Amino acid sequence: MSSVPASAFLALALILFCIGLYGALTKRNTVIVLISIELMLNAVNINLVTFSKYGMAPSITGQVFALFAMAVAAAEAAVGLAILMSLYRNKKTVNIDEMDQMKH
Repeated sequence: MSSVPASAFLALALILFCIGLYGALTKRNTVIVLISIELMLNAVNINLVTFSKYGMAPSITGQVFALFAMAVAAAEAAVGLAILMSLYRNKKTVNIDEMDQMKH
């Protein structure tokens, strides 16, 4: 058994999620917002693995869900960066405030 209690993992996940939420809500740079969303997804993955190991009925299902979440996060990052590069070509900026119209 591990000597690290589940509350330490949950506290780490809480801190990561709060940092990600703060970055997603306050920053204007689209790249920073995408990184903040990735931080929030990683906090969720930590929770899934923690409850998979320390839950009422420990099993591997939380770890499997975490792997699926990582695959979805990788696809989301790739699509998000592709959209961001396309918007940058048209608008010449990565600020969220200036990306409010669909036309040039």
